[in-house]
Amino acid sequence: MSTSKKLRELQAKKAGLVTTARALTTLAETENRDLTAEEAAQFDTISAQIAGVGASIDRENLLIAEEKASGIVAEHIVDRAALDEKAGFKSFGEFARAVQRASDRNAHLDSRLSIEAAAPSTYGNEASGADGGFLIPPEFSKQIFTLSLTDDALLPLTDNTDISGNSMVFPKDETTPWGTDGVRAYWQAEAAAATATKPKLGTSILRLHKLMALVPLTEELVSDTNALDSYLPGKVSDSIRWKTNESLLFGNGNGQPQGAFNSGAVVVQAKETSQAANTVALENITRMVARLIPGGFSRAVWMITPDALPSVWGLTTANGFPLWMANNQGAQGSPYGTLLGRPIMVSQHAAAFSAQGDISLVDMSYIRSITKAGGVQTATSLHLYFDADAVAFRATFRVDAQSKIAAPVSQAKGSNTLSPFIQLAAR
Repeated sequence: MSTSKKLRELQAKKAGLVTTARALTTLAETENRDLTAEEAAQFDTISAQIAGVGASIDRENLLIAEEKASGIVAEHIVDRAALDEKAGFKSFGEFARAVQRASDRNAHLDSRLSIEAAAPSTYGNEASGADGGFLIPPEFSKQIFTLSLTDDALLPLTDNTDISGNSMVFPKDETTPWGTDGVRAYWQAEAAAATATKPKLGTSILRLHKLMALVPLTEELVSDTNALDSYLPGKVSDSIRWKTNESLLFGNGNGQPQGAFNSGAVVVQAKETSQAANTVALENITRMVARLIPGGFSRAVWMITPDALPSVWGLTTANGFPLWMANNQGAQGSPYGTLLGRPIMVSQHAAAFSAQGDISLVDMSYIRSITKAGGVQTATSLHLYFDADAVAFRATFRVDAQSKIAAPVSQAKGSNTLSPFIQLAAR
């Protein structure tokens, strides 16, 4: 990495930390109060991080100045190897075999391998990089990340922010124009004193949680590069996608994201009077749409258990108009068609047919999420399973999420509450 690029990255990191700290003080000033104990602790942590990055910037500026004074133009030095995102390897399998060979002390260490720092352990080994591991080349690492966000991935549907730190503060205002607090407008009589109002702001703090997949591979499987190339990235991405989806929907917020249906904002649409089990009625679907927050229908998707599909496909209005429509958009549309114009996502995260949540209507943009910049981080360890003649591959993904609103929204003149997260009740 050139010094100028490193300096820009440090400056961007510092700017992000300053923005986060400013959000804390601005919120307190708006509400005419001091920082809470939690906010003060977070501010102190961010301040220490700012000071640390500032010191790194000073050191980098000093080095740049000395290099220029010495006639060294570091900004134009390019590491050609760094430009190859596969680090010279043709495939993930070839990389894995190089890692496996590196465990042999008598073998030549492949120069394409990049050594990662080791975690503290009960022993050390200065003869090899096995105490830490070898970084998987960026191209292969990005391949796993891309796969984990395909098919039925929910994370791309959320309001997502990549961050370089470990947490982020989001100010929020959950008041409505027809409510009794927050910013409000009043009809004003001539020469009468104006009625003052002020924003009612809160905060939501998201802190990254770690999702990890640890995969030991035998020497035989590592030797079969074709099998490894097709097997490992897909299996790791499947697990990361599944766990992330499950947490975005049902996470309890304890060491993992808080899911949409584990928030206080969920609405459960009751079944129809005397409705039989294992049935879906026209009114179930239309009433669910009516409970969705206005403006969210164009972003909403249906999540349906496979066993409920036959009942959904036969739904029609009183004049025979079908609620379900087959996909007529080719590869761009949902393979299961649409229900009242919104795409159907057949999901194993949905509850069993006739249980609460077997059919859901969700606008995932009401989930705010943060992910660690860089996506999935992957590495290898040579000696973790040394006695089993296996190499361990590790993938970590850091994410947090929670609902933007804490409770369903009361209407100005209607009786039912509204939400971006609607579940059909048990029948």
